[in-house]
Amino acid sequence: MIITCDTCLSRYRYDESRFAGKRVKKVRCTKCLTVFEVENPALNPAASTLRESAEETYVRLADETGVERKAAGPRRPPLAGGRPTEDELELPAGAKLSLAVISGPAAGTMFAIDKPRVVIGRQDADFVLEDPEVSRHHTAIEVAGENVTLVDLESTNGTFLGEQAVKVAPIGHQQEFTIGGSTLMLIVTHA
Repeated sequence: MIITCDTCLSRYRYDESRFAGKRVKKVRCTKCLTVFEVENPALNPAASTLRESAEETYVRLADETGVERKAAGPRRPPLAGGRPTEDELELPAGAKLSLAVISGPAAGTMFAIDKPRVVIGRQDADFVLEDPEVSRHHTAIEVAGENVTLVDLESTNGTFLGEQAVKVAPIGHQQEFTIGGSTLMLIVTHA
């Protein structure tokens, strides 16, 4: 059977005999190191992770509520949270936003967020991190007044809030996120 990592969508051939009669097995992705569960199709045929046909591939994906849906083709998991529109992007009145790098190669660095959308990456970004695990354009911070959104930019190694990989997620004051080998914290200072 073919299994797919829930986070980075890497695909692996998995020998069904490894289930050894168990309903679920935990598997660690060798690319992103995420641990995910695979259900034994022999015990629950409706739970197969991937069904391939000559015309298209269907991957079972689960959103934050655990509700599964089918997605045609090699698609990313559903977005977590909402993303502001271009018209909604604006810095908040009476507050200053900044990012502090709290671990990684650039630990101790501070970046002032001076526009409503900033890109963080290894090269040609608003905030450059000299971290080999960070993509060229890794993630973005989008500000719509008091609402701040973290947006993964299809990075190779993902964007994480805690242990969870996110594509789009709201973040708040003193909330930490990790990209590559670096952890950053959003700081909101009210005037």
